[in-house]
Amino acid sequence: MVMSMNHLHIFVKVAEKLNITEAAKELFISQPAVSKAIKNLENALDVRLFIRDKQNGLILTDVGKEILLLARQMMEIESKMHQVADRENKLLSGKVKIGSFPAVSTNLLPQAIAAFRAEYPLVHIELVEGTSEQIKGWVEDRTVDFGIVTSPFEPFDHQVLFGDYMVAVIPEQHAGLKDAALVNLKTYQHDMIFCKGGHEIAVSQTLEQHGIELRETLTVQNAETLMNMVKHQLGIGIISNFTLSSVSHELVKKDIFPRITREIGIIAHSFGETSPAAHEFIKVLSQCKVR
Repeated sequence: MVMSMNHLHIFVKVAEKLNITEAAKELFISQPAVSKAIKNLENALDVRLFIRDKQNGLILTDVGKEILLLARQMMEIESKMHQVADRENKLLSGKVKIGSFPAVSTNLLPQAIAAFRAEYPLVHIELVEGTSEQIKGWVEDRTVDFGIVTSPFEPFDHQVLFGDYMVAVIPEQHAGLKDAALVNLKTYQHDMIFCKGGHEIAVSQTLEQHGIELRETLTVQNAETLMNMVKHQLGIGIISNFTLSSVSHELVKKDIFPRITREIGIIAHSFGETSPAAHEFIKVLSQCKVR
């Protein structure tokens, strides 16, 4: 039996949802049609792609996980072929799927998407948000065309967009720091609050170099939570200046010592292998200015 690209598209959607009903709804086809496509693909490859468990639903087999990665690569190639043909006809179309963390989505992507759409209105843009580590995983398994993450960027092909640095945020009523020029982290090493945001490696390396023990009194998931914790005087918030610019607040911002820096950039398996649409979006993104 010949394997069809349509069956691969259906397989990828089912693998992402791990639910026949949800996949059918997103594909606008019937559940029996989805089940038949998966069965036909399994027959064509002579393997089982899913384990059908009554309690846990669908589970990808080990070979199913390998074929999912290859199916995504085949879909990328198919999309590139259409985009190359469209480009030859002076008409770029297709889809660009981007992995980004919230601060970039707020501060940088709106202007990039607006500029790109003005030039290429037929290209569909899909944005998936997560932490830098999650985005690196999505780039690795080709869930996204490229990602925007914080350093370090290895082992991916990368392009630096801009530099960033960490700052301290304190409540206005903090008497000891209100008039200070900067916050010495060694003095306040037991009162630091962090939020997960891809800066962990830069922070730990810099503090270790200066003999400062990293003791987090609180670790939170997002910048808004960190702001509320600081507002209630539970500690001093340590956050990137770029992330801070995406959040409205009334807290006092101070520079810190030692200086903690990081870079924010674009990662991909290979920029030379990205689709024409993704290639053009990266060009537009690299020209955008950070607020």
